[in-house]
Amino acid sequence: MNRIDLAGRTAVITGGARGIGFAAAERMLDSGAAVALWDVDAARLAEAEGKLKAKGRVSTHVVELTDEASVQAATDATAAAHGSIAILVNNAGITGGNGKTWELAPDVWRRVVEVNLVGPYLTCRAVVPVMLKAGYGRIVNIASIAGKDGNPNASHYSASKAGLIGLTKSLAKELATSGILVNCITPAAAKTEIFDQMKQEHIDFMLSKIPMNRFLQVEEAAAMIAWLSSEDCAFSTGAVFDISGGRAVY
Repeated sequence: MNRIDLAGRTAVITGGARGIGFAAAERMLDSGAAVALWDVDAARLAEAEGKLKAKGRVSTHVVELTDEASVQAATDATAAAHGSIAILVNNAGITGGNGKTWELAPDVWRRVVEVNLVGPYLTCRAVVPVMLKAGYGRIVNIASIAGKDGNPNASHYSASKAGLIGLTKSLAKELATSGILVNCITPAAAKTEIFDQMKQEHIDFMLSKIPMNRFLQVEEAAAMIAWLSSEDCAFSTGAVFDISGGRAVY
């Protein structure tokens, strides 16, 4: 594993107690960063902290990402604990199960959009001013290949991730001369706990679309996130970085 230099940086990772978020935390700690894990699950946060603390400085914050006050409180607490926030990884997300668009309950549809799109808007709204004061920042949004292609039986998830791609592009242009870069990745499916929310036929469908004929490994996503969070990423902003095993080639 090559070591990306994140020494002296503090990274906020939403949904950091598991899956891609946890893998990104491991990779960033190995690269010298301090990490603030934001998650709604206090028990899983404590478990994640226990596993990670030997690698470096870790703080944990219980956050409801769809609640403006909760996000602002976590931002203030993180900045106070670490002195700054240089990196924001908007990783937290839910699938909301699978079903035809007309069969999905409106409250389920709305909740997916709230967590996957409104949540990142609120975190950016709170964290960007901290980055602006420092004149530096890296924001990495975890979108999905579904946001490019639109998966059947997942219109809520696909729409939320397409929206996150749009948010990435707009925010990047707003911040283009500020020293803050904003990019997103569009992973194919990684076999994490999020699969527990899906039907087996949908999992099989996703695998059938990947030319490499395997699911993404969370460590592979973490490597791309770490580079996008570094100073080496210096002239890419508003970009969509594909990591889909050949499913999308644009």
